[in-house]
Amino acid sequence: MTEGQVIALSGGVGGAKLVLGLSHVLPSDRLVVVTNTGDDFDHYGLRVCPDTDTVIYTLADLADKVQGWGRMGETWSFMNALRALGGEDWFNLGDGDLALHVLRSSRLREGASLTQVIREVTRNLNIDIAILPMCDQDVSTTVETTDGHLPFQQYFVREKCAPVVTGFRFDGIENAVPNSDLVSALGENPSAIILTPSNPYVSIDPILNVPGLREMLRDNKAPIIAVSPIIGGKAIKGPAAKMMAELGLEVSALEVARHYQGFIDALIIDETDASLVADIARLGMEVVVSQTVMNSLQDRIDLAKVTVGLANRLMGEGGCD
Repeated sequence: MTEGQVIALSGGVGGAKLVLGLSHVLPSDRLVVVTNTGDDFDHYGLRVCPDTDTVIYTLADLADKVQGWGRMGETWSFMNALRALGGEDWFNLGDGDLALHVLRSSRLREGASLTQVIREVTRNLNIDIAILPMCDQDVSTTVETTDGHLPFQQYFVREKCAPVVTGFRFDGIENAVPNSDLVSALGENPSAIILTPSNPYVSIDPILNVPGLREMLRDNKAPIIAVSPIIGGKAIKGPAAKMMAELGLEVSALEVARHYQGFIDALIIDETDASLVADIARLGMEVVVSQTVMNSLQDRIDLAKVTVGLANRLMGEGGCD
């Protein structure tokens, strides 16, 4: 096992799966999870944080096992009442999930930071792993499409990813400041920085675009390891493959490598994509082939072991300057 902390950058379902595996491989005080907050938005006056909540529910063993997001055993009395009143129902708020949104929104209005609120929630759910939002300032991912500029949740949920994507922007990112707890963790000689298999463009890029954070991560001696979310030309979940195709990009693990070129030290790809090893290696990074489809808890643990093992080896070779 690594001796320093492992810092994992995560979006929603795919990232949460690997985070869960890491939680079984590493002591809780050695894992720090940094979540994308570009998806966060206000709905009916409530602050909703989809990626962060997915990580929280996953680590608390509350996540819906089929969907990977939301709470298992959820009930829908609020949504049924809302529909009866003629309210917009394109974004479902389950009754249990609603409690988290109400509590978070109340605490934020009282002046608490998002980091503070997440710390309180995780403590009450008996999660002893640090979950940090990428920043405490509001950042909003906007998807630029042929149908206009759409806030991410409207594109993803209301429009069901149908509009053709032409680009992305992260509104408010210029005012964002890297989470101070993350800055502290980076100063304590972490053993690895892991980019989980989340969407590179709308889950990982918002984190990396917080001013100064990419440089802080790259200047650290810990190896930066990414896990490709593209397997055999497809995304396991979410719109990453569709987005890449519409942007004129090759839908492959090789394109993921190109996207992260110059930033990561190593890329883990699925066995399906073993033929891409030489092409990816020519981009100046190490390539490891493994089973990366995480259908079971054991799959998640196994991939976590591969990732941590790779970090150990790279650190043993003198770190990454």
